[in-house]
Amino acid sequence: MSRHVRPHSTVSDNFKLVGKFMPWRLFILVPFLLIFAIPAFFLGTGAGHRILPNLTSFFYNLANSTPTVIPTPLPPLTQILPQPGAIAYTVQEGDSCDAILATQMRMTDAGQIFNDDNPSTVKALNVALNQSCSNLQPGDVVTLMPQYPLVTLGGVILKVEALSPAQPIPTPLIRVKREQQIGIDCSNGCQLSVRISPGVEVKFLAETSVLVQVGAWVWAQAMYPRKAVAGFGNYPYADSSAPLNGATFRVCDLQINDTHDDNALTCDEIMPNTINDDGGAWVYGVTGKGSLDHWNYNLQLPPGERVLLWLSADRNGNLHYHKGNAFYRYDLGRHLYVRA
Repeated sequence: MSRHVRPHSTVSDNFKLVGKFMPWRLFILVPFLLIFAIPAFFLGTGAGHRILPNLTSFFYNLANSTPTVIPTPLPPLTQILPQPGAIAYTVQEGDSCDAILATQMRMTDAGQIFNDDNPSTVKALNVALNQSCSNLQPGDVVTLMPQYPLVTLGGVILKVEALSPAQPIPTPLIRVKREQQIGIDCSNGCQLSVRISPGVEVKFLAETSVLVQVGAWVWAQAMYPRKAVAGFGNYPYADSSAPLNGATFRVCDLQINDTHDDNALTCDEIMPNTINDDGGAWVYGVTGKGSLDHWNYNLQLPPGERVLLWLSADRNGNLHYHKGNAFYRYDLGRHLYVRA
């Protein structure tokens, strides 16, 4: 039997064999990958880590309907405080207490509030007038106080305290990330500590659907605290001797920064008052950007003037100052309000 001898493969034979299975183009592709493709891959990966999150954030913010909160520049605090006070009136022939109050002070319900059936009310009126109603003579000077007066105030919120306990919220089965509320919910009532002047802080009792933030500016008209008189629960006049610092006000016509609460209480809804019967209300204020000027009554007075105005009420209970309405300035020397 003859033996077959297989010849040994040479190096060139091996290259030819590899060439059959690995095309020559691959040898060109490998250096290209090493020189260009791999660096491009790492470069693209790094760029993707930066660009994709930025793009994602951009489209998320574009779709997010939550308004951006822009801090409101705060007005200057007023240096002068509102001053409760009276108007001087000289009694005319045929005048009576009820007629004077109804004519000069627009107090339609004077005869019901000051009633002979309740002597304590008539006594309190005599003290307020600085004259006895039963002995009025022509030429006598009486002092007339505005009934259930309002005051215009503006200031910085220092503290917010809810008047009712927070209601427990059931834990959801699926945890959902909730957006943090910007402010405190005062729809059930809050007590706001407010700085209205350097060194002077007051309390606002407010109900509002506007979220309240510490550090925000608040505008409000408020019921001036009335003097406490025994046996006369609805005494209509302010306590002129009580300091404003630390006083508590029930507020209406409320605005937080640039947001006015159109659903808040109107001033005629804060009892007791005679706004609807009288067709308006008296308001104390101080001119200036941090106080009365906010309401745009166009009084054309320099800042720091204490004033007493008559505001007319519309059918919705909102109060407005109209040209020709009664307008008084405080006379520091006489401690009375005089016609402007």
